[in-house]
Amino acid sequence: MNTLNTLRGFIERIIRFSGTLGMIFVIPLMLITAGDVIGRSFFNKPIAGTFELSEYMLAIIILLGTAYTQQVKGHVAVDFLTSHFNKKTRLICQFITLFLSLLIVTIVVWQGLNLGIEEKGVTDQLRIPRAPFKILVGIGGLFLWFQIFFDLIDVTINFKKRK
Repeated sequence: MNTLNTLRGFIERIIRFSGTLGMIFVIPLMLITAGDVIGRSFFNKPIAGTFELSEYMLAIIILLGTAYTQQVKGHVAVDFLTSHFNKKTRLICQFITLFLSLLIVTIVVWQGLNLGIEEKGVTDQLRIPRAPFKILVGIGGLFLWFQIFFDLIDVTINFKKRK
């Protein structure tokens, strides 16, 4: 169990770092979007490639931030039904949800990495390679997979304590 805790601590630090890295891209995204709007509206001169850059910065923000959001329990949770259940039933529902999420994220990781490795194209205007961003789907998904897996372990431990 100690090895698992060490691995968990290491991966969770990586997830926090990747979430922070993703957050850093919010400011450039905001600045380039504002600059493009001002250039387009007042000077009739949009910034070339803003759409492509915005698209990729959003991908970085979202893909690197999803695991961190799972880590801090920041995803939207609707519990109007499960809030009426007893603790044991809620843990069972959480287990099922996390297990199904793990299966879905496994497919996302697998396909993200496959598509990223096979990708050879570049963007139209700025000629930015698409492959790194498609591989980022797999990497961000892998971080999310680990966090969901750790949450699944926590729910399982809590369920065993309730027995």
